[in-house]
Amino acid sequence: MTWTPDSWRQKIAGQQPNYPDAHALHETETKLSGLPPLVFAAEARELRSQLGDVANGKAFLLQGGDCAESFSDFSANNIRDTFKVLLQMAVVLTYAGRLPVVKVGRLAGQFAKPRSADMETFDGVALPSFRGDIINGSEFTEAARVPNPKRMLEAYHQSTATLNLVRAFAQGGLADLHEVNQWNRSFVDNNPLREQYTQMAERIEDALEFMAVCGINANNTPSLHQTQLYTSHEALLLNYEQALTRKDSFTDTWYDCSGHMLWIGERTRELDGAHLEFFKGIHNPIGVKVGPGIHEDELIRLIDALNPENEAGRLTLITRMGANVLAEKLPKLSRRVQAEGRKVVWSSDPMHGNTVKASSGYKTRSFDSILTEIKQFFGVLRSEGAHPGGIHLEMTGQAVTECTGGAYAISDADLAQRYQTQCDPRLNGDQVLELAFCIADFLRES
Repeated sequence: MTWTPDSWRQKIAGQQPNYPDAHALHETETKLSGLPPLVFAAEARELRSQLGDVANGKAFLLQGGDCAESFSDFSANNIRDTFKVLLQMAVVLTYAGRLPVVKVGRLAGQFAKPRSADMETFDGVALPSFRGDIINGSEFTEAARVPNPKRMLEAYHQSTATLNLVRAFAQGGLADLHEVNQWNRSFVDNNPLREQYTQMAERIEDALEFMAVCGINANNTPSLHQTQLYTSHEALLLNYEQALTRKDSFTDTWYDCSGHMLWIGERTRELDGAHLEFFKGIHNPIGVKVGPGIHEDELIRLIDALNPENEAGRLTLITRMGANVLAEKLPKLSRRVQAEGRKVVWSSDPMHGNTVKASSGYKTRSFDSILTEIKQFFGVLRSEGAHPGGIHLEMTGQAVTECTGGAYAISDADLAQRYQTQCDPRLNGDQVLELAFCIADFLRES
């Protein structure tokens, strides 16, 4: 079948809303198709090139951000805080690993969420599940849960504003390495486990001071003052993704211009499904979530379908297995990919496989389990001769209490204090920086 941006419609598409008003859906798709792209093809190509370095062991991927972006929580402060903590992590990981860190945010498009059931029940009332602000409302009312295509337009405009702000932050001085290191020193000085992290913070500060003495500063070295943060999201809602797909006039190839990098989730990666069909034709760097149930043969077929040219940087495999099973499942997959000579980026999503229900009733994740899965990820891939190329985190710069553990020992009883997520629990700013210092140890070992 010849690929076109709408050829996915001839396949079965999972996790899609049932819009009751077909005319309103068509109008919205038409309007979106005429709006400017959110990102440019050249930017996506540059990211693909940098991910090629990751696949070849010459760089490291840091991908993180909100579980699901929200219309109601949208603010400059929230975007700024997530941007800042990603930069703080990147500085620590760059210094420890002696590798460039490719920074990719889960933002400016992460609005749709897959659900385990089409309906949810509360007090004996059953309503359609909340599928993210781009589709329906989170309020448990019949009116809010009706899929509304006009929400796609609101998601587009919020993404535009987010991108504008991120680009201003990245080029306007907020990314200055000296400022970022001062934020890290403040984190270390106030952390209960500061003795563990002080040495590295001081070494980074010494390195910056040495460069300054040598005349390397923000005035003559833009990389000390500016950065590049790419955007990504799960391309779940195919109506939205198709509407923002454009043909690049320079290369005559198609790009999904809703984000620099898109990925397929664990629930929608069927080999003959609509999401795979859509992803085959776009030239963005792409990812696919890989859970513990996948077989080696299926993984190879998946890789060949999405990256038939075997190009480094095209495909990222994002493992999401759980700390209790990754050490058993990942070696066979990694060994097979290595043996077949497939060029992929291996990245760890240590969040989804470690989700539990706390005694307080909240859905949560343990910091220790998250760290354990990352440690196993590094160990397994190194033992198989592969490059542990990145991490993929659901996180926020806000002081939420959604994941237990960490230096501040958040307990089940503490979750109710600031449990603000719309869907899944996120690491807060302190937890995610603590995690960066821990991962730095794994990087130094290489």
